[in-house]
Amino acid sequence: MKKPQRPARLVASLALCRVLHHGESLDKALQASAIETLDDARDNAFARSLTYGVLRWYHHVEAILAGLLDKPLAGKHADLRCLLLVALYQMAHTEIAPHAVVSESVNAALGLRKDWARGLINAVLRNYQRNREEIEHKLQHDPVARTSHPQWLLDMLRDAWPDHWQAITEANNRQAPMTLRVNTRLVQRDDYLAELELAGIHAQISRDSPVGLTLNTPRSVETLPGFCEGRVSVQDIAPQLAADLLDARPGMNVLDACAAPGGKTAHLLERSQGQINLTAIEVDAKRARRIEETLQRLSLQARVMIADASQPDQWWDGHAFERILLDAPCSGTGVIRRHPDIKLLRRRSDIEAYTHLQMRLLSRLWPLLLPGGKLLYATCSILPLENARLVSDFISTQDDAQEDKIHVNCGHMCDTGIQIFPGTNDMDGFFYARLVKNREQVT
Repeated sequence: MKKPQRPARLVASLALCRVLHHGESLDKALQASAIETLDDARDNAFARSLTYGVLRWYHHVEAILAGLLDKPLAGKHADLRCLLLVALYQMAHTEIAPHAVVSESVNAALGLRKDWARGLINAVLRNYQRNREEIEHKLQHDPVARTSHPQWLLDMLRDAWPDHWQAITEANNRQAPMTLRVNTRLVQRDDYLAELELAGIHAQISRDSPVGLTLNTPRSVETLPGFCEGRVSVQDIAPQLAADLLDARPGMNVLDACAAPGGKTAHLLERSQGQINLTAIEVDAKRARRIEETLQRLSLQARVMIADASQPDQWWDGHAFERILLDAPCSGTGVIRRHPDIKLLRRRSDIEAYTHLQMRLLSRLWPLLLPGGKLLYATCSILPLENARLVSDFISTQDDAQEDKIHVNCGHMCDTGIQIFPGTNDMDGFFYARLVKNREQVT
């Protein structure tokens, strides 16, 4: 006999528990939870939306819950706490009828084998329903709850972007669109847009990427015309800018360091009609396989190596590169709208660790660049410590390095490089700085 499925709300709360109380990433928590076993596609989508929604608004709903409980729930009741957070998120941030939320949440408690908790859930949720206006008014004076961002990140954003931080937090709390990169080796963007329209899929042309499209409504990749044949890929518009900014031309020897999952690797090859000699480095074997799978789907070829980009003596063959793309590991603070768990899993102390790694990568890869060659430094961070300040510090230590200014309409010009804020033209937050190696070293 088939085992009965858990309710979507309960499944979402269990996935949430893995993030909040076990420190798992959202992607890993979703894979490990029973969300994948929900037979009904609508239940699956609903459970996912609840998990994303709670993480997006965690600091707000957590503040609500704290005010409604006489004392915090014991650690052994983390699953119950997460179920309450799921319910409060629905009541505070969705159009779902409150009475339905209360009823279904009380019933979901049976799946926790905590029948006694049904009365607690009912009381907490009814209390919020009765006093919602007063509770929300009080929380407007709490910036952490109001913006749903941790205090350390708010402090850094205010310090870095005093005129933009509020817009950044608002963008972080909105769902990101689904964007595509058309493979113009196989089909022109306008022709593919027409195919989408014929299939009843509506999209808008990007003003920033010559190969970018933004779907009006997200959908499964399997429903996209020509996806399996490699005519289109899913990629945000901001990282699509990398290929044009690097300007790798046919015949060049090119390095894509820290290349997984392979979107920019593939775009470099698409843009050059596959006529560059591309080496893609990735330290994680599982993520390196994703690069190879991406290239296989797109019928592209590159030298994919499982190696530490910061240790070139272990993998470099001595042939210098004319172009290097360094999409450096970072805090991910520019892609919070796609990965809301970042607000829960990152700590202020992580930033220093990232900057040490970023500087080490720059310092170790720079000698691999030919004189006259260019290195494009990129992150999906919006913190200057990882971006403009770090690149400026690097240039100050290198006699043969200078900035090659980038000019785009969508970026905020920094002292060094450009910063794209999340939400700008519906893009993710991204930083780019382009460096050129002087042909004659300054003495």
